[in-house]
Amino acid sequence: MSVGHHGGMSTVRGRLLVATSAIETGPFRRSVVYLLDHDADGALGVIVNRPLESDVDEVLPDWADWVNAPGRLFQGGPVGMDSALAVGVVSDVSVRPVGWRQTDGRVGLVDLDGPRPHHGDLLGMRVFAGYAGWTPGQLEAEIEEGAWLVVPAVESDLLSPAPERLWREVLRRQSGEIRYWANLPDDPGQN
Repeated sequence: MSVGHHGGMSTVRGRLLVATSAIETGPFRRSVVYLLDHDADGALGVIVNRPLESDVDEVLPDWADWVNAPGRLFQGGPVGMDSALAVGVVSDVSVRPVGWRQTDGRVGLVDLDGPRPHHGDLLGMRVFAGYAGWTPGQLEAEIEEGAWLVVPAVESDLLSPAPERLWREVLRRQSGEIRYWANLPDDPGQN
């Protein structure tokens, strides 16, 4: 299950957390979280399937040309909702655009206060209001309790033009029993 080891602890950085029905309410219900960082100090991620009403060109007009459809700001998570965090996918990892810091593979954080990358350097970008954070051991405990399924991420998850469909799409492409989660009715009480 582990991708890499940091001081004996397996990391799930660069993977997706898909909320199970154990999470019934709140910001993480039916969420898909991309993990930007995970180590002994805890974990940090962004919810990739919660577009907000605001368009990026209203909030950060300088960056409107860089973000992918639907062009909206996303709710990255419950922490620091008044701050923006940008995640960009580069077209070529050997060309590290100015202001881009790799987190995993071709995915990295984009410095919104820095210069904008050249056109063509980024395949796409998303801007998130807030993020999801876990203290040391907290995420591991939640995974252990069955709140999250940990699955491989695909770069297109971060740039999907139809983020509201991601929860089902990500589950459907998994193998084995995990796929059946995708068929859950929206309200488990309806069965």
